[in-house]
Amino acid sequence: RLTPLGYQLGLVDEERWVAVNKKTEQAEQETQRLKTTWVQPKSIEAEYLNDKLRHPLKREYSLHELLLRPELSYRDLPEGLVAPSIASAIRQYVEFNIKYAGYVERQQQEIARMVKNEALIIPKDFDYSCIKSLSCEVREKLEQVRPTTIAMAGRISGVTPAAVSLLLIYLKKQKETKIVSKNKP
Repeated sequence: RLTPLGYQLGLVDEERWVAVNKKTEQAEQETQRLKTTWVQPKSIEAEYLNDKLRHPLKREYSLHELLLRPELSYRDLPEGLVAPSIASAIRQYVEFNIKYAGYVERQQQEIARMVKNEALIIPKDFDYSCIKSLSCEVREKLEQVRPTTIAMAGRISGVTPAAVSLLLIYLKKQKETKIVSKNKP
């Protein structure tokens, strides 16, 4: 995953770069093949796979969809559906990417949420004592340092991610309360 950066920095030679690009292209082609290769219910392939599945196939599935299932791996696929020219390292890479894509996507969403929240400004007069679920130690540190943003609060020694989450909740509640009170006649 870091090879492109290494290549840009001149740390990866041309031969290695070409090899990595070839593997990446093979993996992309195999992933596309898995998305467009279908197993019909009641077919020989489906019967073979049903022995390995918790629930038998009742509709057609792509191989990609089947590999998303935790009980199936690449080696469980019927021989006729496996591309023989694909190296086992590429198969492992493709399977890993398929199985963990959902986790990676959730992590990326979480990172985006964190980055968005890091810039959230903490009012200068914010009363940390109103957050009773924070430990006394964390409240004291926040009062002493008086961070101006959530990112700054998160970098204070002893302020845990859970404490930052609580702070975020209270800041958002406070913001919502101000919006509601401004809209009241």
